[in-house]
Amino acid sequence: MKKVIYIVFGILVSSSLFAQNKKAKDLSAIKSMCGCFEVTFNFAETFQYSKDSLYKGSKPKTDRGLEWAQLVVDEKDKISIQHILQVGNPSEPHIVKHWRQDWLYENTDFYMFNGENTWNFEKKPKSNVKGQWTQKVYQVDDSPRYEGTATWAHIDGKSFWENTTPAPLPRREKTTRSDYNLMIRGNRHEITNTGWVHDQDNEKIIRENGQKDILLAKEKGYNTYVKVEDSRCQAASNWWKEHQQKWALVRNKWDEVFNRNINLSLESKVENKALYKHLFSDDYTQKNDIAKVIESFVKN
Repeated sequence: MKKVIYIVFGILVSSSLFAQNKKAKDLSAIKSMCGCFEVTFNFAETFQYSKDSLYKGSKPKTDRGLEWAQLVVDEKDKISIQHILQVGNPSEPHIVKHWRQDWLYENTDFYMFNGENTWNFEKKPKSNVKGQWTQKVYQVDDSPRYEGTATWAHIDGKSFWENTTPAPLPRREKTTRSDYNLMIRGNRHEITNTGWVHDQDNEKIIRENGQKDILLAKEKGYNTYVKVEDSRCQAASNWWKEHQQKWALVRNKWDEVFNRNINLSLESKVENKALYKHLFSDDYTQKNDIAKVIESFVKN
């Protein structure tokens, strides 16, 4: 590999040292999304393109809560963060296992959502992902949601990561909307002085095989994560300590499925229940039972 030498303030610095310093900044930015946060979720449909005169867009939606972001994996090329919602009465809060985000350095293997509960496997050349981080986002049951790759930028005092990728319908609309079947998510994660912001510019898409995508509407999302004392999320932290072994078994089984490196199609329900309802039950705590129920949802 050719080594490039830079002169910075009269000091000779190699390109490899620049890369190491850049990666260290990336890791610091990613891990700063861990801890206890006051979260505000804001979504509003902004532009509508339907030709149906009776079309009704989604109403603006705002939710708030406490969220514990637990560092699960801390490696040089992989960071995994499990989000856990803590809502209700602070003295007796309700705990909800929420989404998970994995960050992989120079990852080449992708599962890209293609509608109808199907993800197409894609392998990118190493040259296409050099210096980049893949963010893989998972459902509450650790099944796939969406993923994309981009470079973390650290400039003018800002640290941010931006990517656009196809995704399933958001949970807030999955049970209320059937007039579109795919969302193109424009995601921006920016670290702030008070925590971080998940800024979204989304497109609601109708996708059919062999047809050109139809843009139904656009949506703005702006979710703020304001850092607070970790002690405020103690209940969520304690919940994770009690349940982390079970969910490690779930993640390991999904890793086995993903490592098949083929297109993935999932059932929406088995025995008239979604996967999360199976896995959230205390009936599933053993490795073989967990593996069996996850496998029952894998069509291929």
